[in-house]
Amino acid sequence: MESIETIYQSNFKENVYPFYKHLRANDPIFAMSQEPNHTTWVITKHEHVKEMLKSKSFIKDQRKLSSSDPSQASQENGDFNIFQNMMLDVDPPDHTRLRKLVQPYFNPKTIKDLKPRISEIADALLDKASEKQGPVDLIDEFAFPLPIIVISELLGIPSEDRNKFRKWSNTIVAASDEFDPDIMEDVQAFTNYLTDLFDSRRKKPENDFISNLLQAEEDGDQLNRDELYSMVVLLIIAGHETTVNLIANTMYALFEHPDQLEKLKNDTKLTTTAIEEGLRYYSPVDFTTARWSEDDIEFHGKTIKRGDLVLASLASANRDEEKFEASDTFDITRKPNPHVAFGFGIHFCLGAPLARIEGEIALSKLLERFPNIELTEKLSTSPWRPVFLLRGLERLEVTMT
Repeated sequence: MESIETIYQSNFKENVYPFYKHLRANDPIFAMSQEPNHTTWVITKHEHVKEMLKSKSFIKDQRKLSSSDPSQASQENGDFNIFQNMMLDVDPPDHTRLRKLVQPYFNPKTIKDLKPRISEIADALLDKASEKQGPVDLIDEFAFPLPIIVISELLGIPSEDRNKFRKWSNTIVAASDEFDPDIMEDVQAFTNYLTDLFDSRRKKPENDFISNLLQAEEDGDQLNRDELYSMVVLLIIAGHETTVNLIANTMYALFEHPDQLEKLKNDTKLTTTAIEEGLRYYSPVDFTTARWSEDDIEFHGKTIKRGDLVLASLASANRDEEKFEASDTFDITRKPNPHVAFGFGIHFCLGAPLARIEGEIALSKLLERFPNIELTEKLSTSPWRPVFLLRGLERLEVTMT
């Protein structure tokens, strides 16, 4: 086996699962990088990941560790505040307040009511894709537009503007690996677009989520300006990014395992468990976003110091052989399936019910319409996007017969 350093640094996405397996067995609380005053830790075992995500010792708001005034830092960061005030990156009580504000729009009953509309969108996209001659990129034609149309309709974003979010979203997600000053052009464009959209909705409110958020901002104690921008950015990006990967990754796994694809085509009732296995096997989110240790603590034999960055590998936890029998086997009948693809604890993914329903509808509609769908390219030529936090394919070229 290659050294851990070699596996981690080269072809990371292709070699990651043997790497995680090695870590779980030998160094499950792994010091990925060490600097004089700072260590970055990666937690890989299922039990440890859940414990860390539930613990109050690991905080989301890094500004709490600074002696400077957080409000001063916010003023200096300008437009970049749309990332620093996301619900995803704050702690209680702010997190509790923000989540309570949007939870009614994403509860299972509300999402269930969307099923007829999601089905209509899926049918229309497949109608359009079937008209194309030759191979079709399943991501461009189906896996991407389905969730972006759904979240855009929920928010109230005009249909002609939806494709703008793909470029902005890709730029911003890629910047999660390492901050690049060049992304500020896209951040500014995103901010300017939202400003114009908010102005339009203030003048003429509609029956959409953005109009309701604007009302919450006016109420003052519920949502401030930076939180408003952050909330919409988060819902646009998180509202489609995970689902794009869920649909494409699950289809990719099915192509890799023809026996499972055949089993699903013969028994459509397995769609629900197939989606759950897709979430586990090729987790759409590889790592949780950053947490920091608020104090020096001992965590399963390692000393994690105040200010250390701590990441949980959801992908590794979902392949933990201590939790899942035959953990490296893709099995669409797997029950129970206690994966943590949507996280755990208070930051459990708000959009999980929506992603699940979109995934189930996408899979069932696709195989119903095109039971002989085939992968056009060899499996090895469908590269994973080089994004640290996420697992998603660059493309998935298929023949839809």
